[in-house]
Amino acid sequence: MTAALEVRGVGKRFGALTVLDDVSFEVAEGEALGVVGPNGAGKTTLLDIVAGAQRRDHGRVLLCGVEVTGMPTARRCRLGLARTFQVPRPLGDLTVYETALLAAVRGGGRRGKSAERAAIDALGRAGLLDEGDRRSSGLRLLSRKRLELARALAAGPRVLLLDEIAGGLTDAETGALIGTVRELSAGGVAIVWVEHVIRALTQVATRLVCLADGHVLASGEPAAVLEDPAVRRAYFGRGVL
Repeated sequence: MTAALEVRGVGKRFGALTVLDDVSFEVAEGEALGVVGPNGAGKTTLLDIVAGAQRRDHGRVLLCGVEVTGMPTARRCRLGLARTFQVPRPLGDLTVYETALLAAVRGGGRRGKSAERAAIDALGRAGLLDEGDRRSSGLRLLSRKRLELARALAAGPRVLLLDEIAGGLTDAETGALIGTVRELSAGGVAIVWVEHVIRALTQVATRLVCLADGHVLASGEPAAVLEDPAVRRAYFGRGVL
């Protein structure tokens, strides 16, 4: 079976600094892969490269068997790759519904009633239907995080990249978000989730990849990765595990 997402030997340098070094992994349809690692490990840069926001120096990215390495972000989105951002990005004075609708049109290539249905469905799945008429700029943190998710879902992703979506939330808010991500995975969406809130990640992810100094330090079942001595040394003194 073709993987939903394949990252093969991806590398990235900024001058003399190697940010990513020969990073490879695959994610199947309906699988949730967690990406962990200390600050500066290259996690967000990896998501940027997969999404097309940054160019890689070498390596390949394939979406459902299709080479997307040289494609711009918008083209990747139309093919089924969407992401959220670590810091929510409300779109000015647009309402919550208008934000989702814009994502359905620009990201998903939908028009008319099809775009409206996609926007409403995304808001429902993200738990924001009751806030559809509110200005996105006035939302509290949990709702902003959910709007990031709704905007990605409105594009109709087959692969969803989540960048620290649980950061800054209370335990109750995190629990609600976990339930939403689980439902997406159960519905067949392949998920790559970068997260520092390990307790949230391990309730959803079936595999973990740990990055350190730009390379894959460990990969496998969550418990085995988190108990790996090299992983624990990478996190030592950082208060994450």
